[in-house]
Amino acid sequence: MGEGFSHVDESGRARMVDVSAKPRSKRRARAAGRIDLAPATVALVRANALAKGDVLAVARVAGIMAAKRTAELVPLCHNIEIEQVTVELTVVDDGIEIEAAALCSDKTGIEMEALTAVSVAALTVYDMCKAVDKSMRIGGIRLLEKTKEEIA
Repeated sequence: MGEGFSHVDESGRARMVDVSAKPRSKRRARAAGRIDLAPATVALVRANALAKGDVLAVARVAGIMAAKRTAELVPLCHNIEIEQVTVELTVVDDGIEIEAAALCSDKTGIEMEALTAVSVAALTVYDMCKAVDKSMRIGGIRLLEKTKEEIA
């Protein structure tokens, strides 16, 4: 039953994958998503005029903080040593596009951290704008790229 799913054992039970025999490698991942906003909300974000403060700065920090806590949020993720996380938010006419990049030198991981960064950055924008925009939609969260280089 667990064939094809590394987080499921032969009996179909969830498990954490054993990575003890894997070598450390340099891993990078990029993820993206967006939050759709009403035009009036976009104008408020651009003017930094929301009551809760600088939406882009707070969302960027929230995304970075979330990436660092991914193993606490996603039950079967390994706790890896993250070396860098960046979160970029771009205001467009109908919302905010979010992209995160993460880097580690470890035995597994980093795509979940990039995806978590994007997700929590979007949720933070939602939280900061909810008083003025009831039509917001978060979506399109996806992995853009995942690479692995062996460490010499």
